[in-house]
Amino acid sequence: MACFIAPVGEAVVTTIIQKVVEKKEKKYGIKKTKERVLSWSQRLRFLNGLLWGGSLLLAFEHIWHGEVVPWPPFLTAMRNPADVGPMLHEMAIIGGGMVIFVTFIWAVAMLVVELRAPASELNVEYNRGG
Repeated sequence: MACFIAPVGEAVVTTIIQKVVEKKEKKYGIKKTKERVLSWSQRLRFLNGLLWGGSLLLAFEHIWHGEVVPWPPFLTAMRNPADVGPMLHEMAIIGGGMVIFVTFIWAVAMLVVELRAPASELNVEYNRGG
């Protein structure tokens, strides 16, 4: 019914955060640090791509099945007050699960990127001091 609204909500929030972080990185001239291969704005751009892309596909699927329409109240579940409860439950359980899963996969991907980065990219000296 409306499970795509939860990822859209996270995507809006992370897009705002990404824009603020990009502005600060430009202000201070930060691209990457010794500890990180990717800047935080680049990391958030990847997360936003996952969230916006998945949300658009889900919205298209809901439009295709007639659950979302181009006239108010836009969600067919909101026409009948009895359907609002199940819709909110789906948004919380299914949408919330998708948000958690996508964010977890993004975090694992960022961890793998950092762990697989060559030492020269990280400017790390191994066996320093003995």
